[in-house]
Parts: sequence; C-alpha cells; structure tokens
Amino acid sequence: MWCIPELTDEFVDQMMEVLELYERAYNEKEPVVCLDEKSTQLLEHRREPLPMEPGRPKRIDSEYVRKGTASVFVMVEPKAGKRYTFVRKRRTKKDYALCLEKLVERYPGTERIHVVQDNLNTHSEDSLIETFGEEKAQGILDCVEFQYTPVHGSWLNMAEIEISIMETECLGRRLPDIQTLGKELKAWEGRRNEKGKMIDWRFSREDAKKKFDLETGQN
Repeated sequence: MWCIPELTDEFVDQMMEVLELYERAYNEKEPVVCLDEKSTQLLEHRREPLPMEPGRPKRIDSEYVRKGTASVFVMVEPKAGKRYTFVRKRRTKKDYALCLEKLVERYPGTERIHVVQDNLNTHSEDSLIETFGEEKAQGILDCVEFQYTPVHGSWLNMAEIEISIMETECLGRRLPDIQTLGKELKAWEGRRNEKGKMIDWRFSREDAKKKFDLETGQN
C-alpha cells in the first residue's frame, strides 16, 4: 500500500531520481541494484509431519517451536533478471556492510553499481567505515552510488517486489535454523536466476506527474 503523508519537494525529487534510474537503458557497466532486508521467523515442527499417502495429503501439526529470527538481505538487478540473498542473524551496521561487500564482489569490472535502498539508519557510509576501516570502506564506496527512496516511499524499491515473491515461493513453510534457511534461499535464488526472472516495472516519471498532479516541468 502506498503511504505518502505529504508530497514535499524532497519526496518528489527523490522519487524522480529513482524513476530516472529505472528508465535508463540496461548497462552492464552501471547496473541498477535494489537492496532491502526482511526479518523472518525460524520455526521448527513440534511433531514430525505425516507423509503423503494415497488419497491423503501431507499432514502438518499446527503447533510449532519458535527458534528465533534471521534477517535476509535481498539484492535484485531487475533488468538483468538477477538476484542474490545474504542471510544473517541480525541486520546491524556490520551485517549491512558485509552485504555491500558481497554485492561488490558479485560485480567485478563495473564502473559503478547504483544501489537503490531506503533510509534505514544502517544504510550509510558510516556502517562500512565502522566495519572495515576507512581504506577498505572507501574501496567499496568507490564502486557504488547510493540512491535513497524518499521517506514513506519504500514502495519505489523493487526489492520489495522480489521479497514478496521470496516470501510466497520460499519462506511460506517452517525453516528451523539459519543453515536450512540459507540453503533453501540459495536454491530459490538459483532457480529464479536460471530462468532470468525480471521485474516489469511500469511506473514512470510521466506516470508520477499525472498521478500526483505535478507540474510538467518537474524533472
């Protein structure tokens, strides 16, 4: 659901910057990657499910055991049909920094990776500096350019669409620990990447001008 409490100049400017990135022609030297994270519960069966039998589906007991939570970082390059997952126990500054390090490693030889992300307090240069020190952090930052979605504009981040698909196709069952979660996510990621599943984004700057009744000269 779109949540826009007030259409400020700052909101419009950031929205248009994100949409301009999405409208660019695909360029493997400057990939546009959307990043977001999702907290998920780890659940274990209290009793082993009963296997499927002729005429009877697999039966799963309604009771389960909570085994904590985990954070799943999702990085998706919509126009290339690529996505990558990174599982951590939490989503601290260090976890975010390690995620960006992994992202840069995935794209050797690029001139710049445009990273679309929201304004979470961990999504900053400081997270990398605190984790890696200034020299290594700068090496990573030289490879990326951050594009923030506006406050209450996380719906502009296509990673949210990919996370919704991930929840339906992979997280809709009980996974008891981080190891199992990571294994299942990598299998899901591999299947979608093999099929080259893209995201068909249809909200343009022109659409935004019409929807929000913006002046035609805006961006």
